[in-house]
Amino acid sequence: MSYTVRRPKRILLRSGKSPYDVLSTEEALHRDVIATNSGNLIFSDASHKILETPNAEVLSYGMRTRVAEAARINEEYDAFVIPLANAFRPSFELALQRLTRLIRKLDIPVVVLGVGAQTGVSYDAARLKRIEPTVRDFVSAVLDRSASIGVRGEFTERYLKDMGFRDVEVIGCPSLFLYGRQLEVRKRAPELTPESRIAINGSHSAVRKQGLDRIIARAHERYPHLRFIGQNLSDARQLHWRDLSDPNAEVTAIPTHPDHPMYREDKVRVYVDPLTWIDDLRGFDFSFGSRIHGNIAALLAGTPATVLCGDSRTLELCRYFEIPHRELAKAAKDPASADPARLYEEADFSGLVGGHAERFERFTAFLDKNGLENTFTHGDGGAAFDKRMRSLTFPAGIRPWNPADTEALLTRVGWLNSRVTELTLDNTQLKKDLARARSGSKAAKGADAPASVYRRARRVVGRPLRRALRPGR
Repeated sequence: MSYTVRRPKRILLRSGKSPYDVLSTEEALHRDVIATNSGNLIFSDASHKILETPNAEVLSYGMRTRVAEAARINEEYDAFVIPLANAFRPSFELALQRLTRLIRKLDIPVVVLGVGAQTGVSYDAARLKRIEPTVRDFVSAVLDRSASIGVRGEFTERYLKDMGFRDVEVIGCPSLFLYGRQLEVRKRAPELTPESRIAINGSHSAVRKQGLDRIIARAHERYPHLRFIGQNLSDARQLHWRDLSDPNAEVTAIPTHPDHPMYREDKVRVYVDPLTWIDDLRGFDFSFGSRIHGNIAALLAGTPATVLCGDSRTLELCRYFEIPHRELAKAAKDPASADPARLYEEADFSGLVGGHAERFERFTAFLDKNGLENTFTHGDGGAAFDKRMRSLTFPAGIRPWNPADTEALLTRVGWLNSRVTELTLDNTQLKKDLARARSGSKAAKGADAPASVYRRARRVVGRPLRRALRPGR
């Protein structure tokens, strides 16, 4: 008698890296595994854990879209899962078009988790009119390969339904289902005092355009144990390399900038792994700010949080999950109204916690409809995932550049030295290729390529190396 052995389903997940990949801070920043925002890793890690079952293996695709790989993906994988955030926005249009071109070439199911449209808190979709053809093409391609598309909240649902799409389901964001149907958030202190540990988060645009800096400055004056947690790649590079080359460096009122007092006081962090981020937030009494995933990280840690909403992407998620929230622009006009003690006192988590199980069931029903099992229903509830994660040692949160910390500086210089060695070897090979090209063995177009690669390679190491060796740093 012969038996057919069923191989596990192979799921390709769009994510910056596998949760199990332990990278040095330098390598994580060099490769930009956070895809410019570390919040991306919270929902991609959650998706990985949720979809990993005895019948399914999950592998990371990365964040770059490579249309030429469609045939290989069709051959090697059984499904392509795409967790997305605010993808329906003008600045993401080209990336969305590339993703659509890839999807159009796939024969396997394609499932989108939690995509959102981004506009203001008024939910006015007029600014999205220009990208409507791109959004329509993307959603059509997805729905040709899945039963429905999962969106973040009410605004995105209405936005797509107004275009004529019907198979649209509000599922929120996978991040809050990291622990399945369990979510415990409670106030551990009756009130906040100047001795309370408080985390604050925010973006450069929230500071530059909506006045978050006034709220940060006021909290900094009143709460000695305040800590700012940044999320952008530019934030991380400012802390780790003191790199001010990004346009975000023009915003000096954000604590990740070296000129800010909180930077000098070592009251700033950026995380490149969700595990250390969530673990650190367990020790805080409260979190608030304009970053949705910065505050979701706190909620996953069991720490109370309030979101200061500056756009539709944060507002619709807060409304769906019943996360305590305030409108950022209004709060910035009266910073006292956004005092952490006041926000903490007003925050009610009964809806968030009480409605979580029902929202989880809705999320897993969406997965079932699209042919995907989940670890909480069809596996061990993520026990093996959690055990493996706890066996790994991830780098601590990135702290502000400190020239007196010799050990940290040696680590940075050591990494730069290894990169110089690697690039020297690459350069040797590129010179050989260039010589062959110039001798006429290749077309003129090919001759230009090695020189171009070499110039890019020099830029990778040159800037941080010069910065590290600059006197007075």
